[in-house]
Amino acid sequence: MVIQVCVGSSCHLKGSQLIVELLQKAIRANGLENEITLVGTLCVGKCNRVGVSVQVDDDIFAGITAENFGDFFAENILKKLRG
Repeated sequence: MVIQVCVGSSCHLKGSQLIVELLQKAIRANGLENEITLVGTLCVGKCNRVGVSVQVDDDIFAGITAENFGDFFAENILKKLRG
């Protein structure tokens, strides 16, 4: 699985660094280091007024924040990997 976090100017201002850190911690905590490639990317074209855009394989999610990160990770990453 490839997870791309937008680090373009808009998402940077909305906290993309924090989302990257949360992803790194969650990946380690779940032992997924060998299953996930985490990279930064420029704009993925789904800017939102709140939160960061994250692409998981071919799916793009907008509005990821520290507050909704846990649900996002469980539903769109763990569930996908563990089927």
